[in-house]
Amino acid sequence: MSEDSVEKYGLNPAETMILENYRDKLPVFEKMRDFVCDLLKKKVAENNIYVTAVEARIKAEASLAEKLERKNGKYKSLTDLTDILGARVIAFYNDDVDKIAALVESLFKIDWKNSVDKRKMHELDSFGYNSLHFICTIPKALFEDPECPELNEIRFEIQMRTALQHVWATLDHDTGYKSGFEIPHEYLRNLNRLAGMLELVDEQFCKIRTEINNYRFHVQSLVHSGRFDEVALNGDSFTNYLKLRPFDKLNQRIAAINQAEIHESSMMPFLKALKFLRFETLADVDKLIKEDSDDAYHLAAFQLANTDLDIINSSLGVISLLVVYILKKGGGVAGIRTVLDDLYGESASHEAWANRLYKNALKLSFMNR
Repeated sequence: MSEDSVEKYGLNPAETMILENYRDKLPVFEKMRDFVCDLLKKKVAENNIYVTAVEARIKAEASLAEKLERKNGKYKSLTDLTDILGARVIAFYNDDVDKIAALVESLFKIDWKNSVDKRKMHELDSFGYNSLHFICTIPKALFEDPECPELNEIRFEIQMRTALQHVWATLDHDTGYKSGFEIPHEYLRNLNRLAGMLELVDEQFCKIRTEINNYRFHVQSLVHSGRFDEVALNGDSFTNYLKLRPFDKLNQRIAAINQAEIHESSMMPFLKALKFLRFETLADVDKLIKEDSDDAYHLAAFQLANTDLDIINSSLGVISLLVVYILKKGGGVAGIRTVLDDLYGESASHEAWANRLYKNALKLSFMNR
């Protein structure tokens, strides 16, 4: 028995034995910590769960001694303690906490008797804000070291919570029991009100994400069914519309002029130009393609005339469409220049580019009506 532990921490003989056993088992806890933390990080990433942190720690000796003294004889041996090793996974959404919990269940053996979902323990008049705690052991089928059988026997804790729950737990710990004095009622009431606000924010974030995902699925369904008039033009809808490759037919016609290859580039920058020109739905974009593709093709043909270009950019078709649309609306050179500036940033060279496009467009039949 170490007299140093008795003198340093004021522990009784049984508690001192637990502390000495803890020191002996530190290499085991370190091996467990590294394995558990690495495995959790790997599995969370494989399941595409976005988290803010995956971490693990071994309880410090002083912290363990303080707990043994505070619990006053509750623990008879080191195996009675379940939080010497503690891991934590902090997610952004409550439903992701549930996904992580299911993942942990599939990996480790859970001591359900000592595990607890503190999220379900609140009184009706309480705003208590807590997390999900699983007490686990490592199955031999998952990881085994014949020289270290304790790996599969020692229990450890995994906490799963949201980022806001983690913020609250930290605040509560620093302003609550850790402070060493009883909090006056008015301060406690304000803390509980704050906890309630955080809990409501957590719920709303989760609800909003679900609603956004449902909206995206709805947009995908409308786009793939061709119901473009029901879909507002925005980033999500335009992304799904581009998956139908609506500009391919025009670009292929243009490329055939010189038997050129098509260099693919992103069409997303053109969303800004379409919005600038007051296109409101995907039906407006689809109408542009159906009604103006022939004129856009001829405009591109005039641009490629007397050239031997054997590679064209996939943006040529949509630029030609926009120029035709602007000119039909009476925008002239100034209108073309404005859209070029909007697409690529202001540049003096756009004036010459707009003039060349306008000059070629003068050959189109609609310009001479």
